[in-house]
Amino acid sequence: MTRYKKADFEEDISSIGSVQLTEGVSSTATHIRYHTGTTFWKSRTVLEKCLIVSVVSLLVIVFILSLALSATGGPSRYVQYAKVSESGAGSPKVCLSETCVKTAASLMSSIDKSVDPCDDFYEYACGNWIKANPIPDGKSMWGTFVQLETRNQLVLKTVLERPKTELKAGAEKKAKLYYLSCMDANETIETLGGKPMLDLLSTVGGWSVAGSFDVKRFNLQQKLQTLQNKYNMGGLFSWSVQEDDKNSSLHIIQVDQSGLTLPTRDKYLNKTANEKLLNAYLDYMTDMGVLLGGERNRTRGLMQDVLDFETRLAEITIPDEERRDEEKMYHQMAIAELQDRAPFLGWLEYFSDAFRSVKKKITDKDKIVLYAPSYLSNLTLIINEYHRTEKGNETLNNYLVWQMVNSLRSCLSKNFRDTYKGVKKALLGTEGGEESWRYCVQDTNNLMGFAVGAMYVREAFHNESKAKAEAMISDVRIAFKENLKALKWMDPETRKLAEEKADAITDMIGFPDFILDPKQLDDKYDELDIREDTYFQNNVNANIYTLKQNLKQLGQPVNRTRWSMTPPTVNAYYTPNRNQIAFPAGILQSPFYDVNHQAALNFGAMGVVMGHELTHAFDDQGREYDKHGNMHQWWNNKTIERFNVQTECVVKQYSSYEMGNKHINGKQTLGENIADNGGLKAAFRAYTDWAASHPEEAPLPGLNLTHKQLFFLSFAQVWCSASTEEATDLHVEKDTHSVPKYRVKGSLSNLPEFAENFNCPIGAKMNPKEKCVVW
Repeated sequence: MTRYKKADFEEDISSIGSVQLTEGVSSTATHIRYHTGTTFWKSRTVLEKCLIVSVVSLLVIVFILSLALSATGGPSRYVQYAKVSESGAGSPKVCLSETCVKTAASLMSSIDKSVDPCDDFYEYACGNWIKANPIPDGKSMWGTFVQLETRNQLVLKTVLERPKTELKAGAEKKAKLYYLSCMDANETIETLGGKPMLDLLSTVGGWSVAGSFDVKRFNLQQKLQTLQNKYNMGGLFSWSVQEDDKNSSLHIIQVDQSGLTLPTRDKYLNKTANEKLLNAYLDYMTDMGVLLGGERNRTRGLMQDVLDFETRLAEITIPDEERRDEEKMYHQMAIAELQDRAPFLGWLEYFSDAFRSVKKKITDKDKIVLYAPSYLSNLTLIINEYHRTEKGNETLNNYLVWQMVNSLRSCLSKNFRDTYKGVKKALLGTEGGEESWRYCVQDTNNLMGFAVGAMYVREAFHNESKAKAEAMISDVRIAFKENLKALKWMDPETRKLAEEKADAITDMIGFPDFILDPKQLDDKYDELDIREDTYFQNNVNANIYTLKQNLKQLGQPVNRTRWSMTPPTVNAYYTPNRNQIAFPAGILQSPFYDVNHQAALNFGAMGVVMGHELTHAFDDQGREYDKHGNMHQWWNNKTIERFNVQTECVVKQYSSYEMGNKHINGKQTLGENIADNGGLKAAFRAYTDWAASHPEEAPLPGLNLTHKQLFFLSFAQVWCSASTEEATDLHVEKDTHSVPKYRVKGSLSNLPEFAENFNCPIGAKMNPKEKCVVW
């Protein structure tokens, strides 16, 4: 439920299928500076300058094109020339439009021709891109997703800095105020220092780290109700109002494990491997406490107790790879039964206190869904142990208040924000250091993304992209259903139900319509109080607002058109309990999609994204939900057994991949790997079906690749990226997606059509004899 500020460790590992917001980054475009006589250039008129630049640019394009064409030698083992008509003099007809020339140059500049595509297609497709795109200073990762995010941030900066009179809705003006409060032109944040936090600490009952706390008056029930039900802070467990997985037309309270500050449980438990990080984390905690008035040695001791408590939570936290069967995790019960399972808290009093703010009455017969019963049972034992001593109660209070202090650190002055640099360096290999406006743009989008999205859509989104994207989704859906017919492990009855589910998947493209209606947009943010000069308080208000909006959903019908991502987001997602796929406006741009691109490029990039999200409806978790979005067993047992055999192949395949000194977790990444493979297969079939019914497009200049080969190149190059060793390790350990290199290699090596089109012999690394096929 908690509206956390973007986690500092969640940098730009953007991935299709999950919501991962990105930080801003600086451009790495190479600027070539010409040394010319100033008199000549300054004496030119604006028109003359434009003409000179146009002529020079045209000559450069022609020169590059001529070099590319002349560099094309005879076909290698893997190149198959496209069959094209000739225009005379033995010259093949190629596409020489501006878009084609620029696209060809971009694709070609990334390819490393010294690499055999049958040996390592990722290195072939991205090798030169990686060499030419070093990770920018202060960043831990750089790739296509990040580049698009930075491009979108520039658009958002432009619209957020326009005069209020040019904004359409009051909500847009409110977003601008929040952005200005973050930018802090009057340095109010620096002037206030830690005062806003100290005032809040006093309000929530004090913190012994900062010197004012009476342990004899500590009451866990009251502390949790204050921090979580009033200020929407985290700690010990998480809960929210969401769609009921087994009756997706209703909302229900859901309770789950939570409470760790570091990104994974392993960071606490594997102390030898994470000694540097744990020391940096303790230093950070200590520095924050000292800045808020604590004496250093005493503060370090108190914070060590908090770290030890978090380690106890990590020990009872269930690993993600063991939580993939959502049907087994689902435990619906009355609040009275929850009380019996986890008596460390008066749950009826707790929930009644929370819903009092939205005037909803709760009884002990009301139902909740518990996703981690063993965690809450073990948590009860730990809390009972800590309750036995005053020191234990002091540690519980310090831990809970620390969750609040940590979540609001970025709203304080620079000396507070800088305390985290050591942790970030240990986690990501860099201390960060982005431009403040990029952080503030993203922060505003995180809070008021649909108000910001309205401005973004008017500024940058082309409506023609929406209609064409819908047509592509239809093509991919048809191809996916055709692929179902070839699956030998699926029985006819389940196959028919799967086809019905595929047909029932609804799609949302671009943005929700309500954001362009000023009244509806204003109504959404009406209860959010924002001022230009109170960034810290704005974030406290945002937490309260987000909590109330969530609580209001209980007892209300489910809005099946509700978006979970904001329009500028460069990503896409599938929602199982709505059986719905969504593609925000932010991703519907080059290189993923361009109405002027050739079909092979659009299908290879955006088509695979669409296929990926559609296939999520049938991965190891999505398959548990029927066409209406309700979780129950709708496959027969024999088909489930055969499905598990197919998925075990995928688990073993990806578990064999290694990055640095860590193997990919094949169980943790199973769903995304299934979606990658199924999405690629469906998109390729959709493209070949499209090509069979349309006139052949002219080839791109200089590449000497067929359209089918371009499809695979386009798919691979959207994943070109580079990251620090630390960021890669964190990705492997934490993310449900495989690292980009193996998202490309893993799925392509399972697709026979890839090997056919690049003439890869059986037994080549990209064409193994044994292949894993699920969908």
